[in-house]
Amino acid sequence: MNHISKLALALIACALCATPALAQDGTLKKIKDNGFITVGHRDASIPFSYYDDKQQPIGFAMDLCAKIVDAVKAELKMPKLEVKYQLVTSANRIPLIANGTVDLECGSTTNNVARQKEVSFAITHFLTANRYVTKKSSGIKSIDDLKGKTIASTSGTTNIKQATDLNVAKNMGMNIIPANGHPEAFQMVETGRAVAFVMDDILLYTLVASSRTPDDYVISSDALSLPEPYGIMMRKDDPAFKKVADGAIAAVYKSGEINKIYAKWFTSPVPPKGINYNVPMSAQFKNLLASPTDSGDPAVYK
Repeated sequence: MNHISKLALALIACALCATPALAQDGTLKKIKDNGFITVGHRDASIPFSYYDDKQQPIGFAMDLCAKIVDAVKAELKMPKLEVKYQLVTSANRIPLIANGTVDLECGSTTNNVARQKEVSFAITHFLTANRYVTKKSSGIKSIDDLKGKTIASTSGTTNIKQATDLNVAKNMGMNIIPANGHPEAFQMVETGRAVAFVMDDILLYTLVASSRTPDDYVISSDALSLPEPYGIMMRKDDPAFKKVADGAIAAVYKSGEINKIYAKWFTSPVPPKGINYNVPMSAQFKNLLASPTDSGDPAVYK
């Protein structure tokens, strides 16, 4: 073996050794160098991530993200680390994580295998299923009753994809309208532009409870999906940062503090309108608390 070959091998070996190190300190180093962490949030994913009456981001996911931020401060020994907030949408949340604009995305984002190819997720913090809301007067009793009807769902979500797949698989002939946000899609049902709005059931419960006439609506017992895990997004291939995030969530679960945080947002009046959504903790979620996981496979949560 000549000198050049030995040198080439040595360089390759160094590169292989360096790659994991670079991946491990990526986000933590970025945060330390910049002196701030950027938290992505939603404006209307009640009660996970939304604006209060002072235009401040609050919610269940925001509280959990605050625990992660505290853990990052401790890890970096930067107790006065600045926290910046960045509004994200269903359409841009993944690109903003991937390109480094946002460090944590705190909302109601489904963790699935397809998305795990682009981003990483912290330990699951909620379980939902894809259902639909209709007006009681519509006469819709089952998924089959949606054949040939106009329905709405939010653009860039797994929900609209599942509705589209169902439409094709069962040849239902539905007209599916993509909305720019959850409130817009719900308004389509309110005004009669769509007969149903397909979305995560927890978000439907909050939209109905917040509406002018909650008793006019019904959320389907039929589900278009298995239980779907929500996760806090972060950049892919960054094990050091993920370890901090997962550790923070696991600590909240193990200590039992999660029960207090859950009750604050799901079984108590929440700001700004003081509405109680009365969503008790599901058996599947209780199982998750006992055995935390970041799996994107819905079958794991059955």
